Amino acid sequence: MTDMQVNPSFRLVYVPGVTPGKWVRVWSERLPDVPLDLLAVPFGDAERTLREGGADAGLVRLPVDKDVLSAIPLYTETTVVVFPKDHWLAAAEEVPLADLAEEVVFHPLDDSLGFTAETLPGRPAIARPDSTADAIELVAANVGVLLVPQSLARLHHRRDLTYRPVVEAPQSQVALSWPQERTTDLVEEFIGIVRGRTVNSSRGRGAGQAAPEAQPGKAAPRKPQQQKPGGQKSGAQKAAGQKAGGQKAGGQRAGGPKGAKSGGAKAGGRGAAARRGRPKR
Repeated sequence: MTDMQVNPSFRLVYVPGVTPGKWVRVWSERLPDVPLDLLAVPFGDAERTLREGGADAGLVRLPVDKDVLSAIPLYTETTVVVFPKDHWLAAAEEVPLADLAEEVVFHPLDDSLGFTAETLPGRPAIARPDSTADAIELVAANVGVLLVPQSLARLHHRRDLTYRPVVEAPQSQVALSWPQERTTDLVEEFIGIVRGRTVNSSRGRGAGQAAPEAQPGKAAPRKPQQQKPGGQKSGAQKAAGQKAGGQKAGGQRAGGPKGAKSGGAKAGGRGAAARRGRPKR
């Protein structure tokens, strides 16, 4: 009894705030026979999942270990500050980082902006929250404010909270990442999708299915034309016709006006006849 052949699958890990839906839809249209399995993990677990082979690729936040993982930056997110709706910061359209100097700013353990104890603006909280979700609860209790990528502010949206963009704050960059040693055809296929390649320009499984494009400056070969018997004159006949035509045209041009040529010929004829009829002395 032989084992049943199972279609390959593609495992994609992603972190909170990233929405892979648009790329998943394109995948299902191009590779309907290859299931795409989505795996949502906390921010700090994405790189480990890729290292240990738990996924083929991932939508992660930079930085990653470039010695082990390849990464293609996709987009940079706006950083916002989250606070209660009745907070004084709500009066501004944008918040300068310096305006947070007197605020308690939470620094969760899953911070995705790369803050350190020295670079975090404002006054530090007594303890670091375990997660962004825990920090949001403390903000709702009007204990302090929180700096996060805008997608996380939307993910943890609450009716009693709002947010504003922060000027000159660090930003989070989302990237497609995968293990360097496992750059498979399916990985290449997903790279093509996130980069917006068409089906014909894909480097993955469908790379050889594209129709060959015409090369510029190269004309298509002409089909030989069949000659009908007697349909074309021989080369000698053509040359003779051209020669005769050339002499005729040349005679008209060299001789000048028609009348002058005829008159000259007639006068020459009478003179010759007179010479022939004159008796010798």
